[in-house]
Amino acid sequence: MSDTPQILLAHHLKVLKLPTFLREYDKVARQSAAEGVDHTRYLLRLAELELIDRERRMVERKIKAAGFPAVKSIDSFDFLAIPSLNKMLVLELARCDYINRNENVIAVGNSGTGKTHIALALGLEACRKGRTVGFITASALVHELLEARDEKRLLKLQKQLARFNLLIIDELGYVPLSATGAELLFEVFSRRYERGSTIVTSNLPFDEWTSVFGSERLTGALLDRLTHHVHILELNGDSYRLASARKSRRPQPPEVIQPE
Repeated sequence: MSDTPQILLAHHLKVLKLPTFLREYDKVARQSAAEGVDHTRYLLRLAELELIDRERRMVERKIKAAGFPAVKSIDSFDFLAIPSLNKMLVLELARCDYINRNENVIAVGNSGTGKTHIALALGLEACRKGRTVGFITASALVHELLEARDEKRLLKLQKQLARFNLLIIDELGYVPLSATGAELLFEVFSRRYERGSTIVTSNLPFDEWTSVFGSERLTGALLDRLTHHVHILELNGDSYRLASARKSRRPQPPEVIQPE
């Protein structure tokens, strides 16, 4: 009979979906008793632990749902390697106020300069602030759109893409698009115009985007929507991925052994 209250408490906390409360209540009770903490502060400690853990789980779910190929942070980006990148603007964007205003971000630069890293880092910050995020390459997105059209579920996919607070479209310009693919991608941007934020990374300057979309009219209409409320990040310079690889392969000088 003495175990009944503990069994009932465990049951109730599970029903109420308070796993941290359940896991920590006994340990926190002993700590609070040893410190002479009253029952109100004891409950406050448990509530704070539950909130912290719930927020951590929420962020983990959002990161998983975003489909990031890797988790990258702003702290791990080498800004000194890409002096053309406006670090203060990146740090400002990390606050995610641009998402509240449905503004866009375009990162343009040579291959290997860290455009995807920056996009992923901004996506991570958005997840940490409770925003819904989606990540996909431009070629993969077009493939999914064409497949959805053939399977008569295009409208459902378009609505799903429009609902993200932040949609990251990576590597626009690496692969030319078919006329149909270009039109479907344009529709994605149009549906998100002033309704959600979009981050685009591209290795091409704007005046070469026509080579991707194949139509000056379509490219002009796309840029008109995409750049209406936009922050542009320029990442020009040598590939620091290549520089890092070269550095790691550089032979080390032989160890000098001093005579005894």
